[in-house]
Amino acid sequence: MSVFVDTSAFLAFLNADDRFHAAAAQTWQNLLISGEQPVCNNYILVETYALLQNRFGMKAVRLFQNDVIPVLLVRWVDEDVHNRAVSAVLAAGERRLSLVDCSAFETMRQLGIQRAFTLDQDFKDYGFEVLPEAPIAG
Repeated sequence: MSVFVDTSAFLAFLNADDRFHAAAAQTWQNLLISGEQPVCNNYILVETYALLQNRFGMKAVRLFQNDVIPVLLVRWVDEDVHNRAVSAVLAAGERRLSLVDCSAFETMRQLGIQRAFTLDQDFKDYGFEVLPEAPIAG
């Protein structure tokens, strides 16, 4: 079984000062121990790299590259998924719903993934089961 991993989850489990770090770190460990396949797309990677570099520096980027990326299945967003994600952003008309979020939803649908490791309420709002169950950031 696969679980889609969102930027918010990566940031929480990599940052010991994050208020959701403990729950996110435990969820990440549980995923790895369970043998479930963590999946993300390249838009999530771009967003995560940019935020890690900006907030924490290159040491955090190297840690992500060397310790996290090797265990991920990365799905590359193609033109069709990109166009569907753009259409979803425009149709939603919400300022907080990003192209990266919509690309994640489209990737999950394409792969038949129902669960996301995220702290982003939008995943739940769009019908996906989220991990960890309790902490969801606004």
